[in-house]
Amino acid sequence: MEKLVIEGGRRLKGEVEVSGSKNSALPIMAAALLTDEPCVIENVPKLRDTLTMAKLLRTLGKAVDFENNTLKIVSRGPVSHVAEYKLVSTMRGSFCVLGPLLAKLGIAKVSLPGGCVIGVRPVDLHLKGIAGLGARITIDAGYIIAKSKRLKGNHLYLGGVFGSSVLATANVMMAATLAQGVTTIDSAACEPEVEDLANFLISMGAKIKGHGGPQITITGVKKLHGTTYRIISDRIEAGTYVLLAAATKNNNIVIKNASLTHLMALVDALQQSGIRVTQDQGKIYVKSNQTLKPVSITTHPYPGFPTDLQAQFMVLMALVPGVTVINDKVYPDRFIHIAELNRMGANIRREGTNAIVQGAKHLFGAPVMASDLRASAALVIAGLAAKGTTEIHRMYHLDRGYEDLDSKLQALGARIRREKE
Repeated sequence: MEKLVIEGGRRLKGEVEVSGSKNSALPIMAAALLTDEPCVIENVPKLRDTLTMAKLLRTLGKAVDFENNTLKIVSRGPVSHVAEYKLVSTMRGSFCVLGPLLAKLGIAKVSLPGGCVIGVRPVDLHLKGIAGLGARITIDAGYIIAKSKRLKGNHLYLGGVFGSSVLATANVMMAATLAQGVTTIDSAACEPEVEDLANFLISMGAKIKGHGGPQITITGVKKLHGTTYRIISDRIEAGTYVLLAAATKNNNIVIKNASLTHLMALVDALQQSGIRVTQDQGKIYVKSNQTLKPVSITTHPYPGFPTDLQAQFMVLMALVPGVTVINDKVYPDRFIHIAELNRMGANIRREGTNAIVQGAKHLFGAPVMASDLRASAALVIAGLAAKGTTEIHRMYHLDRGYEDLDSKLQALGARIRREKE
């Protein structure tokens, strides 16, 4: 096991390139199960999660070659309908093989998922949608078993207690591509990653309309074919670099290969604080005023403020004089990082689904523990902004969602290194 050691307080400058989207890559990789023909997926980040999904596809009967951020997925014989606990339990995103396996084979046996410990993340909307297409669903010994000779299109509502679900929308949309008739998904997730998946499926021959909006219509086809497709850049990685530049007061960091249109809720919050974020010729620039204002935010599904940037935004507000209230309506328990930031001199307390942040003048280096993927990124930002040395333990979480982060930061001038525990 490794830890990350950061010497904070250094001036950073230079260009940093954003990798392909992890949250696009995982369902798109799963969608390759819908065809027997080869699929080539470009701009795939080499992460713990994408490598896990590649392993899962291999256990299901696909041959997967991963080189230079390009995946080639081909069939090597009959596809298995069983996605085993050993892999699915380590990563929630792997649960999205349920829809493709069921649609292609008429049966799927998929372990209940795992992943980051950030509160209850049920699969009820997945099962509601799949059952709505005519599947018979049972749960046995920790596995979801779904069966159907031929799925049938239906009008489905996929809204949940905390809004729409990206993975549930993805699962149902993939299953519906081979269903008989027309499927309409109301309260569909609007995230760019869902739109990216839909565009990938369309390139395979699927008939989909309305993706990117709250109502998606899928007309089933008999067969999908192989394709070559390039996925979008990772908006959460881009947002993390934007917040890193703001929190460390570095105006000379340039962010490449990202779309600011995917981050407008973040841009709006930063503008209110006194931070100007612009894009010119594909590059993002961050300029901070000397005196920033506290800005309270509430996370929502896209296009609202992303829950995946909540922890990183909290670090910035911990360094802004005044009081900020951060409310996470997507994952109300996603506040484990508060205790670790307080170890570094932050003044944050939790009240229900709110975090109350009293801005501090400085943060100080300390040994801290990463609890999940985005908390890890927040602690990296805090370490870079802090005075002294920070050690981040359990930093394997970081490798689930950020490709070569330490190398990219070193290229900006950061003193950051990995060491054995």
